[in-house]
Amino acid sequence: MAKTIFEKNSSGRRGFTFSNNDVKIKLEDCIPQKYLRMNNAGLPEVSELDVMRHFSELAHMNYFIEKGFYPLGSCTMKYNPKINETLVRNKGFNDLHPFQQEDTIQGALEILFELQSMLAEISGFNQVSLQPVAGAHGEFTGLKVIKEYHTAKGNTHKTKIILPDSAHGTNPASVVLAGFEVVEIKSNADGMTDLQDLRDHVDENTAGFMLTNPNTLGLFEKQVKEIAQIIHSVDGLIYMDGANLNAILGIVKPGQIGFDIMHYNLHKTFATPHGGGGPGSGPIGVREDLTKFLPVPLIGKKRDKYFLDYSHEKTSLGKVHSFFGNFLVNVRAYIYIKMLGAKGLKRVSENAIINANYIMKQLSKYYDIPHKDIYCMHEFVASGTWQKEKHGIKTLDIAKRILDKGFHAPTIYFPLIVSEAMMIEPTETESKETLDEFISAMIEIAQECLENPDLLKNAPVDTPVKRVNDTLAVRQLNVKYDGTSQDV
Repeated sequence: MAKTIFEKNSSGRRGFTFSNNDVKIKLEDCIPQKYLRMNNAGLPEVSELDVMRHFSELAHMNYFIEKGFYPLGSCTMKYNPKINETLVRNKGFNDLHPFQQEDTIQGALEILFELQSMLAEISGFNQVSLQPVAGAHGEFTGLKVIKEYHTAKGNTHKTKIILPDSAHGTNPASVVLAGFEVVEIKSNADGMTDLQDLRDHVDENTAGFMLTNPNTLGLFEKQVKEIAQIIHSVDGLIYMDGANLNAILGIVKPGQIGFDIMHYNLHKTFATPHGGGGPGSGPIGVREDLTKFLPVPLIGKKRDKYFLDYSHEKTSLGKVHSFFGNFLVNVRAYIYIKMLGAKGLKRVSENAIINANYIMKQLSKYYDIPHKDIYCMHEFVASGTWQKEKHGIKTLDIAKRILDKGFHAPTIYFPLIVSEAMMIEPTETESKETLDEFISAMIEIAQECLENPDLLKNAPVDTPVKRVNDTLAVRQLNVKYDGTSQDV
């Protein structure tokens, strides 16, 4: 176990020495007495080198995309090009202020205007708002557009949003937050939306339908036009959760196959930083007649000038975020799209699909894969049911053992409609060599289930922190150093 920074304390050691204070004013005259520290802060006394080595050691105990493979289904943890990080640190971006006059930020507005246009072109929608700053935030904004649409038409009875049972967990939460009721329908035997169950639940109170396409099983919902016809027949709107857009770039335009609204996850599909709670960006695209409900402002262009467009303010749902969204996250996505172009974006999806199908095929002899006879898109769902039934090994045990093999674990126990689920998404940025190493590790784990099941039940055994009590950690989270603990 690594030592804490406090355990590296050596009395009298300094990393930095302040010059003598020649200010004559007393501290009490600057800061109210109630805010002054009464006791020594108890900070560790260490050298600069001690500090650097300590935090470098902690960093390497963590897991990050430059360290290894993240087969994290539906989260698209792909590599973020470092050129993006270099360019967004330019002073021209970082020294901007949102209250500046429009004529002083023409370059920034041009980027946002072009990003709006490129995202609309990629998806087949009429207009895009860049304001939402996360996928779920985009869902909420899209659902508010649905609410504004029905309110404007006097459809006060439109209170229900239908979701498939394979939906992302944020979908029902966003529905409730936007003021609607959740109606869940079943998936059919092929892992697709059950059209008959959908018809049975659609009525005059249906405001809309939310669908992830490809869905969370990694399967493309081919019957979208039929779904759209069913929903549109009662004047409902069909919303696409764009979390899995990485699978269809340059192949399918959601706005042209029946969807009315969609959010994009720029922090997944377009390789901006992802993880650790942010930063994120979840723009939404809409069909033409819904543009008037989008948050204000949009970015407009008149002749050769760019401006903040408030022209639809009277019909807009308002603002969903201060200023113009997460600006530098949007700039990163802009750079990514510009670098790849239309052909490059299509190759992104083609390679993601090839990688996922390659892993699925190689692992089909060792794990139960519910829909292995259907080509998957960018991800697939395997199951540990064999291992659990024959050897008492849970999917959680398999995931913990994957850590010992040097890989991040995939998403587990989701979607809920697959028992002992493991959702595996390789993305397009991983090489065949990396995929082969992961496949070999998964096959080795399947063999260990037969030969040494106790090893998996006690995994991980080679990581800095061994298996923790997940339930206790959630209920009694303690990340404060109390001065007595000998552990990290």
